[in-house]
Amino acid sequence: MAETLIWTLGVFLLGLMVGSFLNVVIHRTPRGENIAWPGSHCPKCGENLRWYHNVPLLSWLALRGRCAFCREPISFRYPLVELLNGLLWAALYLKLAPQLQNHIDVAGILYFLLIAATFSALLALSMIDFEFFAVPDSINLFALLTALLAAVSHAWQVGDWNLALHALRDAVIAAGGLWLLAWLIGKATGKEAMGGADVIVAGTMAALLGFPGFFLALFAAAILAIVPSLLAKDTMVPFVPFLSLGTLIVFLFDHPLIDWLEQYLYG
Repeated sequence: MAETLIWTLGVFLLGLMVGSFLNVVIHRTPRGENIAWPGSHCPKCGENLRWYHNVPLLSWLALRGRCAFCREPISFRYPLVELLNGLLWAALYLKLAPQLQNHIDVAGILYFLLIAATFSALLALSMIDFEFFAVPDSINLFALLTALLAAVSHAWQVGDWNLALHALRDAVIAAGGLWLLAWLIGKATGKEAMGGADVIVAGTMAALLGFPGFFLALFAAAILAIVPSLLAKDTMVPFVPFLSLGTLIVFLFDHPLIDWLEQYLYG
């Protein structure tokens, strides 16, 4: 128990650091800026930040949410993303811990890191979608790639390469099926029914969850989006955040949800 808590804390701290990098990705990628150069700087005054200005959570608190140089407010999104990503990585570790403890090897560690990277990418997509009502293909395709590579590393870990083939098959079926549905609805209504970004996210979801988990995540996303959609009225509501949250819920609680579904369908 104590060992699990120590590892969970370590993973949480690693998630915080990755969350700090996610903030760079979220800010720069939609604006077409390089995520590696130049170094971290204030978007308002342009002053280069010192290393101690970039300590996840603590720097924002110490600076009281303001730039150390020009004193302009720093968006609350920065500590929020860091905290969410830290909690996300800790939750994923607790979910996968039994597998990692039984397989302390390169494949097991790689599987966890790829799963965590996929959900971090989905978090970045969600934040960008909230702001721009669109998501970059580069991050979207990165999430799909890491989800498929996670299936490969899991297949390597357990010695069953069918898992990788099934993940690829499910991703193609989910993305292709959603694209076909959107195309048919578009033809029937004369309006675009769904963006290409949602199709790629669907492939990522299926690669992570398979079937019927993919459909459960779609259902969860639709339920979660109902209230915001009603409140928004004529305003656009981004759907990628709800797809991502639905995927996370099903990934973390897959067995109870699938057991409930089977009991509901078959009694």
